[in-house]
Amino acid sequence: MFRMFCDRILLCSPCPQLTTALRQAHTLSIAQGLLRSQAYVDGRWVSAPRSFPVLDPATGEELAKVADCGASEAGEAIRAAGSAFQTWKERSGKERGQLLRKWYDLMMQNKDDLAKLITAECGKPLKEAQGEILYAAAFLEWFSEESRRIYGDIIPSTARDRRIVVLKQPVGVASIITPWNFPSAMITRKVGAALAAGCTVVVKPAEDTPLSALALAEVASQAGIPQGVYNVVPCSRERAPAVGEVLCTDPRVRKISFTGSTATGKVLLKYAAGTVKRVSMELGGHAPFIVFDSADVDKAVAGAMGSKFRNSGQTCVCANRFLVQKGIHDIFVKKLSEAMERELHIGHGFEEKTTQGPLINERAVEKVEKQIAEAISHGARVVKGGKRLKGSFMEPTLLSNVTKDMLCAREETFGPLAPVIKFETEEEALTIANSAPVGLAGYFYSRDLAQIWRVAEQLEVGMVGANEGLLSAVEAPFGGVKESGLGREGSKYGIDEYLEIKYMCFGGL
Repeated sequence: MFRMFCDRILLCSPCPQLTTALRQAHTLSIAQGLLRSQAYVDGRWVSAPRSFPVLDPATGEELAKVADCGASEAGEAIRAAGSAFQTWKERSGKERGQLLRKWYDLMMQNKDDLAKLITAECGKPLKEAQGEILYAAAFLEWFSEESRRIYGDIIPSTARDRRIVVLKQPVGVASIITPWNFPSAMITRKVGAALAAGCTVVVKPAEDTPLSALALAEVASQAGIPQGVYNVVPCSRERAPAVGEVLCTDPRVRKISFTGSTATGKVLLKYAAGTVKRVSMELGGHAPFIVFDSADVDKAVAGAMGSKFRNSGQTCVCANRFLVQKGIHDIFVKKLSEAMERELHIGHGFEEKTTQGPLINERAVEKVEKQIAEAISHGARVVKGGKRLKGSFMEPTLLSNVTKDMLCAREETFGPLAPVIKFETEEEALTIANSAPVGLAGYFYSRDLAQIWRVAEQLEVGMVGANEGLLSAVEAPFGGVKESGLGREGSKYGIDEYLEIKYMCFGGL
């Protein structure tokens, strides 16, 4: 159950070593109806035999105990979704869109409380959490409109007595498996498209951040989303493999949408192969951020700050490798260091000045520490930061003299580490950038128009930011190439991931 005081969540302060202001506890007023600890199945709040703790990553303090669902609860959610699908798919696109619009409206009415939940369980600064809620709600708004635009086709036949018609129909029950770093937006980006298409869903949120998913279920219920259409089965890290296996192997599930690591995605793909399910995968990234000699340095630094340090570097599209051309290298490193000193402030996400919250857990901090230590041992120089703070906090770190063979240049970091590699030619930069087995996002800064076209076309990624450090938009297709995944989310293309094409031939006319 929640640690409640006068119908408020009590959030304990982080370690006193960080800042004097954080020695006081944070007491947040949140609408009690949004605080849920049970699973949401078939329109009902359902308990499980066990529970697991949800922790504040800034303090390690327990925020709540949440139902720890297992294979049986997952199976029941699939059954409910399968039953609801029979009627949900028959509703018109307009009807489904109206309900999604109500869900959007209620999210906007509750945006402040939903943002507080994100900061509490995810740790990101409150301003970023508020931005996530606006972004998350926008997907419901977008797909509420797209639900009316599921167009088929009429194809001219070579036979005079035949007519060829193409329909698009919903795939069926979809398993939605989401990560902790955007605990609301990753749900609505998938679920909005699925429900607009006529599918029903079972959501398994990340074990670190189930409160946001459950709050969205409460809002969906208030919006009138029918029972069984949207189901949530939270579970602990220990039970995740068993629940994931059910969600990916049950023959009643016809679609899987997953955002997470490439390694886990490969496991789920193997599960999906058994019953040949439709699959969308948004997997790991290792985004290059290239700064050419022709770039506007100040704009490149501003783009680097936004791309690298949003959510303390814990985004799949954040810049992971900085490739800076020789002629501009030193001034870029200097200005980036100065910007980090001036703009980055470590603290609890509820502190007004905080721009860098904690990493999600100590394992995440250890990964960053390992990459820094390995780079230093091979000759990298710490320009700024480099130290681990108490708990899950890590200093934003800037490294120079980095080579392409170092661990931080070969593996995704998911933390506030900016390694800078010096290069000489455009061809060298592209070779380094495209050497990764993944290809989600890539960024570069240049004022040479011909170079902009060349590099944008040659980067082996699904999304390119040319003189832009922030890519995400509901109108744009989100997804990667190579081992960064399959399919696209958001935009007009996102709904197609949940639709099947049916060809009908009418003869004897």
